[in-house]
Amino acid sequence: MTLKTALYEQHLAMGGKMVDFGGWQMPLHYGSQIEEHHQVRRAAGMFDVSHMMIVDITGPQAREFMRFLLANDVGAEPRPGKAMYSCMLNEQGGVVDDVIVYDLGDDGFRMVVNAATRDKDLAWIDQQVNSFDVAIQARFDLAMIAVQGPAARDRIVQIMVEEAASVIDLKPFYASAGNGSFVARTGYTGEDGFEIILPEEQAAALWQQLHRAGVEPCGLGARDTLRLEAGMNLYGSDMDESRSPLESGLGWTVAWQPEERNFIGRAALETQRDVGVSAKLTGLVLEGRGVLRNHQRVLCENGAEGRITSGSFSPTLGKAIALARLPAGASETCEVEIRGKRVPATIVKPPFVRKGQFCL
Repeated sequence: MTLKTALYEQHLAMGGKMVDFGGWQMPLHYGSQIEEHHQVRRAAGMFDVSHMMIVDITGPQAREFMRFLLANDVGAEPRPGKAMYSCMLNEQGGVVDDVIVYDLGDDGFRMVVNAATRDKDLAWIDQQVNSFDVAIQARFDLAMIAVQGPAARDRIVQIMVEEAASVIDLKPFYASAGNGSFVARTGYTGEDGFEIILPEEQAAALWQQLHRAGVEPCGLGARDTLRLEAGMNLYGSDMDESRSPLESGLGWTVAWQPEERNFIGRAALETQRDVGVSAKLTGLVLEGRGVLRNHQRVLCENGAEGRITSGSFSPTLGKAIALARLPAGASETCEVEIRGKRVPATIVKPPFVRKGQFCL
């Protein structure tokens, strides 16, 4: 069955080109993916991200459970409003999913998981929760809108008058709840921005208010090129259950301290850390003509090979860029096989673009 978000009719009314994405009808673009990309880099754009699953974790042992479930550490003491990016791992250290978690203090946690993995994630969480006094609630009643770009805060303050003070003072990677909404200063574009969680029945009105305030709707296409420029991983492409965070450029999300904290996959990760990884996720910039695409073969020194995991044209840089999994020793230059030809590329450390600035 094809699923639709609470904003489906809004997408149609605004000319959204709808496509299937993980079983959901979602807008690919509203006319020009490139223009939408630049709108976010230069001003403000909005994305319907209601297809992502919101899960609330409550109960006396919610904190203990989250410290066991996630490779990153929510901490032994509450930090109300603090957001954290982490991976859920399997026992082999592979990534079940990457998530954003919000610390609600004594009220538990709110977690956002990927749309394509929501059923798998819920089953995995239910499987792990048996020995903890915890309640898991999937919030099918909520919608989520991401407002991203250098003008995002000003646009939101114009509209959400009652929440304006808390929005202005909100630090990056923190969230604030009030007046029925949950506003987090987080995003997936490399720009400043906010993700607003609110009841489904209120989503359409907020979407229209944002549009009247000059925030343009943006689709999946721009979301993907923006996150790639920002060097942000996409689940299923740059990481999955067969690869660990250490092989996926996400070693920084693993909290090794305190040593006594046991989390799922820790033993496997420690072994991999001590032995060393054979492959790494890094960035590529194509020096010749062509477009970088997922799964293209990358040829490194001494006959070693890798593969592109995410590739596209960068509207901001005006060049083809990619994330690629290469042999651990690869550095400086390589060649990408494009339609039977080898095209030179430079190996770089992501991100490519952050907050409108070139990072190369």
